[in-house]
Amino acid sequence: LSRMLKMRGVKHNVLNAKQHQREAEIVAEAGRPSAVTIATNMAGRGTDIKLGPGVKEAGGLAIIGTERHESRRVDRQLRGRSGRQGDPGSSAFFVSLEDNLMRLFGSERIARLMDRLGIKEGEVIQHSMITKSIERAQKKVEENNFGIRKRLLEYDDVMNSQREVIYTKRRNALYGERLAIDLSNMMYDVSEILIQEHQEQRDYEGFRLNLIKTCGIDSPVDEAGFLEADPAKLANDIYEQVYELYRVKCKAVAEIAMPVITNVYQESGERYENIVVPMTDGFKTLNVVTNLKKAYETNCRELIIGFEKSVSLAIIDDAWKEHLREMDDLKQSVQNASYEQKDPLLIYKFESFKLFREMLEKVNRDVVSFLFKASLPNEDGSVREAQAPRRTDTSNLKTSRSDGSEPQRREPVKAQPVRMEKKVGRNEPCPCGSGKKYKQCHGTAE
Repeated sequence: LSRMLKMRGVKHNVLNAKQHQREAEIVAEAGRPSAVTIATNMAGRGTDIKLGPGVKEAGGLAIIGTERHESRRVDRQLRGRSGRQGDPGSSAFFVSLEDNLMRLFGSERIARLMDRLGIKEGEVIQHSMITKSIERAQKKVEENNFGIRKRLLEYDDVMNSQREVIYTKRRNALYGERLAIDLSNMMYDVSEILIQEHQEQRDYEGFRLNLIKTCGIDSPVDEAGFLEADPAKLANDIYEQVYELYRVKCKAVAEIAMPVITNVYQESGERYENIVVPMTDGFKTLNVVTNLKKAYETNCRELIIGFEKSVSLAIIDDAWKEHLREMDDLKQSVQNASYEQKDPLLIYKFESFKLFREMLEKVNRDVVSFLFKASLPNEDGSVREAQAPRRTDTSNLKTSRSDGSEPQRREPVKAQPVRMEKKVGRNEPCPCGSGKKYKQCHGTAE
């Protein structure tokens, strides 16, 4: 449109997203006599166009639409640019039978009718039948869009219920509220799941191995007792042993770290506010940040709480991100169920519940496993046994200053990424600069 007006020598302004810096200036000029402004959907962006002197007498602001939109609301907003605050104004829309809106909703039938009536190409058609057909097409599009939004909301309701559960767990871990209760419930759930999995399959050896691998304890019953035991009672017995072992483990970790915490606090307590303590299970390492003064005053109880927070947050976040990816894949795959005359939403609800339950079970196992396996690392990076405290290596403990800055320390050498050069095409110029094609120069050896 702008190019057509330029060809005819008509001065005009263009108001679009590229002109956001001059938006107010363009809107201010739009109400001047003989001013022409080409604007995208929302002309004025909600700003009233003030009419200049002599414009009211000439008929006010004229709005000319070059098409009808899918939504009647947008058309009304464009019409509303004229006649603001009692000012005079007019609006007119020009629609082609080849516009997307008309083409999708029966414009061919109308075009054939116009041909029979002898209407020439480019001639203006002003008939109530055309106006009504446009409104019917807009209504159909609005109904389709409403149905799509409603369906998306139903899918999002499923995610929202899961989101509330995860965010509650994450909030508890972040602020420490009910974190001890959550960890206790995780230990009981893990005990219960291990029993359910292996008792149904009558797999006593698998139960023993998984119990040792996850919780670090041997089975409290023999094979005969395991197969005949009441699952609820056995789960409670295992939970009590696991919980008691965890308390002993936390006490041992605190005894290992306390001498170093005491030494740092007494020598540099006024300079450092926080201390960073690495905890590792031999494969993954988490840096636990804790307040130096609180850790000293609570005999490292603050360090244990920080450790529990860091483990819970890291594992929950990783599991939730992976779950979101799986839910996106599930939403796409269930759409094919409509070909089998099944409701995709119903299948989505069943499958998403199954995925969510598996994700929670994995979170519980990973958190419990890391809590039992992790301890302060030795100089070679191996896990220090919490039950047998030895002389602690202070090089693994890092501090941060009270003003937020950190002391100078040697950074670990990071692995450099492997860089691959772009492969030269056979018909592209040879990189050596000979001017020949690659296949006729250095590419002949390939």
